[in-house]
Amino acid sequence: MKKIVIFDMDGTLIDSRKDITISVNYVRKINHNLPPLSEEEVVNAINKKERNLAFIFYGTQTYEEKDRDLFEAHYHKQCIEHPYLYDGIEEVVHTLKESGVLMGVATNAPTKFAIRMLAHVGVADFFVKIIGADKAKPKPDPDMVLQILQACDYKEGKDTAWMVGDNMKDIEVARRSGIEAVYARWGFQSEVDWPLQAQTPKDILKIVL
Repeated sequence: MKKIVIFDMDGTLIDSRKDITISVNYVRKINHNLPPLSEEEVVNAINKKERNLAFIFYGTQTYEEKDRDLFEAHYHKQCIEHPYLYDGIEEVVHTLKESGVLMGVATNAPTKFAIRMLAHVGVADFFVKIIGADKAKPKPDPDMVLQILQACDYKEGKDTAWMVGDNMKDIEVARRSGIEAVYARWGFQSEVDWPLQAQTPKDILKIVL
């Protein structure tokens, strides 16, 4: 029987709020002459269950290509300036790996940024598959989680898998994928009413092992 843990990235594995905010504000200033948003405003917007991020960030009803292109060009360099692993994450992924647990990352960030950031903080090689919303339908669609499960040769009814994340989308994608969901109470800390919770990263070990 295999055990598989799939992590969300931003707000679960790493704190990336500073760099996301810097790049969002860069696009706001250059393309729209808008005042900067605070880190709290950006994080709150990202974590809302129902929201139009294009409107909140840039005042447009849909993401315009010029905004997406400028953000990605700026964020490519910016994304490795300040991110850091949450306290306890490094120990958790080491322990899970040593215990034979397979791991993946499912993020709504583009895959290239996810790999770049996780490599920068030294944990990219722990994951069987790192996939973002450019290579699969974004969460809460189950597409990226199902791709990770397939890469791990997951057998329903035989193997056990968990999705760990700080957002309702992570809970919902687990439900749609037919696996367990663990709400991460650290990080960006959106309020989610869910019975299986990890107060700290180390609580994941108590749940999985």
